[in-house]
Amino acid sequence: MNPHPPLTPGTSEAVTPEALREQYEAGATVDELVAASGLSYGTVLNRLHDAGTVMRTSWQTRRMRQNPQARRRLAAHLRTLYEEHGATLTELATAAEGTRRAARRLLIEAGGSVRTTQQTLRMRAAARAADRQKLALSLRARYEAGATVPDLAKECNYSVATVYRLLHQADTRMRPKHNHGPARTPRKRS
Repeated sequence: MNPHPPLTPGTSEAVTPEALREQYEAGATVDELVAASGLSYGTVLNRLHDAGTVMRTSWQTRRMRQNPQARRRLAAHLRTLYEEHGATLTELATAAEGTRRAARRLLIEAGGSVRTTQQTLRMRAAARAADRQKLALSLRARYEAGATVPDLAKECNYSVATVYRLLHQADTRMRPKHNHGPARTPRKRS
């Protein structure tokens, strides 16, 4: 049973394939074109095909109907997170409140390219190394200003060994060790 009223002779020919194509490319769905034109679903599809229309999927239509400026801003934000901060697709999906697949699509729309897992791991390791170097230089400055290694360890919540390692990494010239206990008498050899 056809839910659309029958057309009077000559009415269906008035809806040209080009007119249907323009409406479809402007964002109308096939169902909306069927309702507006009174043509059958198959006739609308045939006319769109005759006009050389590239058909969309349902998700492409939903994406097309979203606020394009907001979508571009979100895509640019995700690209920044991905490229400059080393975020993963999972983290982008969380930030966009969507799926990994949707985040990937937005990243590509913004002109980004997807990294391999190894590239992400290398990028994060480099970022950690840079942060560690900054910390090492900061510890060096405080050590050279007179702070002791145990005090620095307590402030940073690191072990004394880690602070020594960071100071060594920063090429810090270490002060001589002091023996703060009572003076020892040397042992006599027998």
